[in-house]
Amino acid sequence: MSSYNSFLPTAARTILSPSWAPALREKSITPIVLNSYQQIRGAKVQSKGKSQTKQKRGPRYFHQKDLRNIQQFALCDAMRYIRAFEVGRDPRTTKYELHIRLKTMRDGPVIRNMLRFPHSIKTDSRICVVCPPGSRHEKEAKAAGAVLVGEDEVFNLVKAGKIEFDRCVAHPDSMDKLNKAGVARILGPKGLMPSTKTGTVVEDVASRVEMLRGGLIYREKDAVIRMPIGQLAFSPEQVRDNMRVTIDQIKKDAARLSDRINKEIHEIVLSSSHGPGFSLNGEFKSDESIASEALTGS
Repeated sequence: MSSYNSFLPTAARTILSPSWAPALREKSITPIVLNSYQQIRGAKVQSKGKSQTKQKRGPRYFHQKDLRNIQQFALCDAMRYIRAFEVGRDPRTTKYELHIRLKTMRDGPVIRNMLRFPHSIKTDSRICVVCPPGSRHEKEAKAAGAVLVGEDEVFNLVKAGKIEFDRCVAHPDSMDKLNKAGVARILGPKGLMPSTKTGTVVEDVASRVEMLRGGLIYREKDAVIRMPIGQLAFSPEQVRDNMRVTIDQIKKDAARLSDRINKEIHEIVLSSSHGPGFSLNGEFKSDESIASEALTGS
């Protein structure tokens, strides 16, 4: 068995050496040695204890900025600054972009839908339609402008990595075959998998193709809905009309979720493909706004 000296600190072993033996007889030294030894033992025991504190949960709602602390702009003023940032770029390809910030909980359903603008932004979207070959739906989809129509032909191209379309619509009669084809793991991450929730599984595929060519699909992410709202060549009136339709549709989407889920529009920000964002105050013009004709075209 080891000697008790091996368990003592170095300083204590020095004091207990034969040269210090006479000093041990003094009562004043013994308490000092014992107290220091007890403190060290106590420190070791305390370090082994487990923390009983529980981690606090994060906030239930997404944090949004206080609008009283930021500068906001009328629509025409925001468009004026954005066009200055986009000088030299093609106004037909550069887009105005809308960012709608929501007051909403972190956990819960999200808003996602599709809409058609009164002033179409993009008419060259490539639409794929999955429907029974040889049916009237195939003929109507091709007449509406779909670039790829069918079933097995579509599945083979997707598996080969040749996804040359921007949207995918499916007829209900082809959904079973689509699910069994094993292409969901490819189309899903790209946001191209047809779904009833996004309105891309419909009976009238031709009308949906026409709508998608002039509209878009949007989805809430991290309490923000982002979407293009118009070309840079659009007039302020055209951008305003598209914004009105968008805001009205999002309010309807929020009302359909649930009576227990409260989603409200907190802020609307207008930006562009390469420019910064400007928070809008809800006004169309201000006293310093220029004529809308100067904000239209190239």
